[in-house]
Order: sequence, then C-alpha cells, then structure tokens
Amino acid sequence: MNRSVLLVLFLFLASCTKLDFVVEEIQFSFGKNNAQPNLVSNGDNLTLSWISSEEDQKAILFYSQYKDNKWTEPISIASGSDWFVNWADFPAHAINEDLLLTSYLKKSDSGTYTYDVLLNLETLSGKKIKENFLLHTDGIKAEHGFVSMVPSHKNGFYVTWLDGRNTVENSEEAHHKAMTIRFAEITSIGKIINETELDATTCDCCQTSIAISPKGPIVVYRNRSKGEVRDIFITRYKDGLWEKPRPVHNDGWVINGCPVNGPKVVVNSLNTAVAWFTAAEGKPKVNVSFSNSDGGDFKPPIQLNDLNALGRVDVAFLNSNEVLVSYMELDDHGTYLKIKKVSIDGKVSEAKTIAVIDEGRNSGVPQLEIMKENVFLAWTYTVDGKNQLKSVKFNSESFY
Repeated sequence: MNRSVLLVLFLFLASCTKLDFVVEEIQFSFGKNNAQPNLVSNGDNLTLSWISSEEDQKAILFYSQYKDNKWTEPISIASGSDWFVNWADFPAHAINEDLLLTSYLKKSDSGTYTYDVLLNLETLSGKKIKENFLLHTDGIKAEHGFVSMVPSHKNGFYVTWLDGRNTVENSEEAHHKAMTIRFAEITSIGKIINETELDATTCDCCQTSIAISPKGPIVVYRNRSKGEVRDIFITRYKDGLWEKPRPVHNDGWVINGCPVNGPKVVVNSLNTAVAWFTAAEGKPKVNVSFSNSDGGDFKPPIQLNDLNALGRVDVAFLNSNEVLVSYMELDDHGTYLKIKKVSIDGKVSEAKTIAVIDEGRNSGVPQLEIMKENVFLAWTYTVDGKNQLKSVKFNSESFY
C-alpha cells in the first residue's frame, strides 16, 4: 500500500473518531416558577439546587441529584415567606461524601438589603443533621450573602461570604465602611469554627468563589480600593495563616458601583485557574489566567470574548492542563451563552454557542460543571411569564 493511500485511510479513520458537538437538553419539569440554580459536581455526584417561588410568595429551596441520565425527584431543604430572593445572590451548596451543606438568605429587618445567611446540613438521602442555623455570629441587621462553599479535608466544609456588619451606621466613623469578605469552617455536625475576616474592603455585590487545593482553601473575589478600583483578588490559607490578599491581575477597572459580576476559581493537583469579567478602560472582557504555583502568581490573562462581553463566568478543569470557560456575550442580533476550551500554554479553541440567552437578570448566573465525560450547564429562562430552569449536557470529547 503506497503512502498516499495510507494517508487517506488515516484521515478517514481520524474523522470517524471525532464526535459531533451536540447539546442535549436534560428535562426539568418540577414546578412552574424556578430560578437561582447552583450546579455542583463532586466525584461521581452531580447535584442541582434552586429556589421555587409560589404564588403566596413562599420560597422553597430544593435540590436534585443527576442519576440515570435524569434529575431525581426534588428534595425540599427549607422554605419561608421572609426570604431574600435575588437573581445574583443565589443559594450555594457543597457535597462532602454523604453530607450536603446548603445556604439560603432570610430577611432580618425591613431594610431592602438586611438579611442573614442560614445553613442546613443533611445527608444526600435527606436525613437532617442541623437545620436553619446562622452562618455569621455578628448579630447585626445588615447585608450578608454571596456565599460560596467547598468540601474541606476534614469531612466538613469551607465557606466564604460577603458581610456588611461594618456598613451599619453605628457611628459617624463607621457610616461609609465597605463590605467585607469572611471565611468559616463548618464541621460534620454543623459547628461553626475558625471564622475570620479575609479583607475589610470588597465590592458590594459580586459573587465570591472558593476552591480547595492540596495545601488548603483559596478564595477569589472582587476587591474595592479607596480610589474605586474593583479588580479580582486572591487570598490563600497557607501554613496555618491567611495570606494578605493580592490581585490576580492589575486590570485597573475604576467603577463607582458594583458590576454584579464575580469571578470563579478552580484548582487541580497541578494548576489553578481564575476566570473573570472586567471593563477596564471601557473595554468589556472575559479573561482567564493560570497559575502553576498553587495561586502564588498568575500568568498574563487570556481574553476569551469575541463579541461584547457580559461576563457571568464559570470555569471547570477538563483535564490537568485545560479548562472550559462559560460566559455571556452579545452583538446586535442577540445575547449568547458560549463556552471555550483554554490550555495552560495559551491555546484557545473556537467558541461553541450553547444557547441564545436573555441578557438581563432573567438568565441569572449560568452554571458549568464536568462529571466524567460529560459537561453540564444550567441557567434560568422565562416561559409564559414564569422563571424556569434549563439544563443541558454535551460530551467533552466532542469539544475539539
């Protein structure tokens, strides 16, 4: 057989092994007014939590597991008619072996942004361990929210959140103080320990993000300087202490209000990746940056958006050296939920469009997770004037 025939045969066989990129919808038919999804993958478990709102203004926090190619019947975690329900400040949850920790927000006073973070700890089968307990211990009627959480190394959980205890007008000096970001550890029986302040000046309402490295937790968030520079910062727990926060990259984005657009951090045994939105110098961008020093320093950011970026990012490791990043961008014809593959050496794939999506608050903050060979996304959309969840998946091997 001559070389030309062998080459043709090789190319034919290679083309046959490639999977078509097909986005498959996962049926979600639980109720008629659902929003605020939070999607979490941990080993062989994939779970989805969300809030269902009823006509009497009662809110219910549900979660479901993905099994046998479908969402299981939802389990109710908590409910109330005095909750703070918001598209950007959505409930978080995390899994550690058979334990499930969830959060929701409950009004503490009549002010628009006076609410507390309450937690529930139970098993995946629904056995209650500790119910409706406060995350923070300040007792001040102020804003507390934007929670993120991950399993700890000790069969418990690490939790971080934005805390407004210093914004309350207790004195003339305290009146103009900023939101802070705090951290605590939740044990396997629901005890709150090691609560500490990580940064005394943060952006008011951007989502936080936390990941667990072999050396300890890493927290990423949007900082706020005295000059209203609101760039993405990182702090790490190392050798028994939290390091001084520092920027992932000096974007220099000066903005006088919160952009409601938080970062996302992910970690594997070798690398750390942070994705974020910035509009420094009036140029909206979605960036991702890598570190091979456990978040000690980061490579220059890689811009991902091809159109006008809206952000609302998520990121997940596809393998040890590549991530998938989801984000929103728009042009004159519409707004799109897109995804790109990025390698630590700077190689970026072409964008794949997951869906045409609402550019406003109705779409919420789209979620991205990877479990085994499948990539999952979830977001909110509107049908007949009601919020509903959309969940989809595709095979990761089809992304080339």
